[in-house]
Amino acid sequence: MSVFKEINDIISGCQKGERSAQKALYELFAPKMFGVCLRYAGNREEAEDFLQDGFIRVFEKIGDFRFEGSFEGWMRRIMINLIIESFRKARIKTEMKDEFPDIEGDEDTNHSEGKGYSLNELLSLIQKLPEKYRLVFNMYVIDELTHEEIARKLNISPGTSKSNLSRARKWLQQRISEDRKLETTKL
Repeated sequence: MSVFKEINDIISGCQKGERSAQKALYELFAPKMFGVCLRYAGNREEAEDFLQDGFIRVFEKIGDFRFEGSFEGWMRRIMINLIIESFRKARIKTEMKDEFPDIEGDEDTNHSEGKGYSLNELLSLIQKLPEKYRLVFNMYVIDELTHEEIARKLNISPGTSKSNLSRARKWLQQRISEDRKLETTKL
C-alpha cells in the first residue's frame, strides 16, 4: 500500500524527485496511459515504448503542473503529444502521400446483423490501420480534435486530415464487411 494519501501528495513528491512518489504515480496511471498508447501504436511493443517514453516526459515536466485542472488530462495530453512527435519525427516528415490504393466502396456501409466486436477486437482492428490513417482516426474520433487542430499538430492541411479520416473509416468498414462475409460463409 502506498504511503501517499491522495494524488496531490504523489504529484508533490514527484516534483521533489522522490522515487517512491514516481513509483506510486506510475502504478496509479500506467494502465490507463497504456490504453491511450495502445490506441495509437501499431502493436503492443510500440505501445510499451510510448508508455515508457511518456512517463519519462511526464517526470521531466511534472514541475510545470500547477494543480489546476485534471492531472490525468494533463498527463494524457503529454502522452499523446509525445506519440505525435514520435510519428512526426520518424515517419511524417515527408508529405503525407497515399501509400495505399483507394479503397473501393461507398461512404455508407450496410450494417447487417452479425458478429459484434469486443473492445479488444476493435482495438486490434484499429491497430491494423495504415499508420497515417490510424493517427488521424484516433485524434479525431477518440481524442475529439478538430481537423484544424490535427492539421496543426501533424503539419498537414485540414483537407488531408479529412481525407485520411475518410479513408480510415472506409478501411475499417471494408475489413468489418469482409469479416461479416466470412462469418456468413461459415454458417
